[in-house]
Order: sequence, then C-alpha cells, then structure tokens
Amino acid sequence: MAKGFKDFLLRGNVIDLAVAVVIGVAFGAVVTSFVADLLTPLLAAIGGQPDFSALTFTVNHSTFHYGKFINAVISFLVIAAAVYFLVVRPLPSLSQRRAKVPVQPPAKPEEVRLLSQIRDLLQQPPRTPA
Repeated sequence: MAKGFKDFLLRGNVIDLAVAVVIGVAFGAVVTSFVADLLTPLLAAIGGQPDFSALTFTVNHSTFHYGKFINAVISFLVIAAAVYFLVVRPLPSLSQRRAKVPVQPPAKPEEVRLLSQIRDLLQQPPRTPA
C-alpha cells in the first residue's frame, strides 16, 4: 500500500500539478498586490474612492459588502487579462514557430544502414538465370 502511494506521488502529473498550484498561488499574491497597491489607488485618483471594500449597504440589519465584491471582480479581470496576454495569446505563435522548425531524424549508424540494405535484398524475389 505504501509503495502504491509512493508511486502515485512520484508520478510526473502529481508533481507538475503541485508546482502549478504553488506558482498559481504566488501569481495570485502578485496580482492581488498589484490590484490593491497600484490599480485601486489609480482608480481612486480618477474616481475619488481609494478602497472599494468599505462600500456597504444595509437591509433589515444585514450588511452587504458590495465593495469587496468590486475588488474581487477587479482582481479577477486583472488575472484573466494577465493569463490571456501572457499565456493564451502567445501560445499559437509559439506552436507555429515550433511547427516550422523541421525535426531531423537522427542519422542511422553505418551498421544499421548496411543491415537494412541486406534485409531489402533478401526480401526481393530470387532472379532466375537467363
């Protein structure tokens, strides 16, 4: 049972997924900082409100924090734009460049080439003397 679990953990997909999650969390922190420290003050300079999280309204003693939702939407849009412009858009051009580069098969060793010729000669029907 422990060997199966070890094999599962050491498979490439699990490790790749773990790396992707760690990088995704770090990228999320960078984008959150970008939105909170740069983008929101920029919007505040234009619109006059530095932090949208303070925006609320109350109905029957229930408080709705719609400003936090606005901050989350801004963060989502920035993350989506970053993923689109840094990953999705460049991917087709990278694929095209990769497709244009011809892949040369490795050269066969001399022994393999000679053996292939002998095999081809042996597969030919025998010649009849004339």
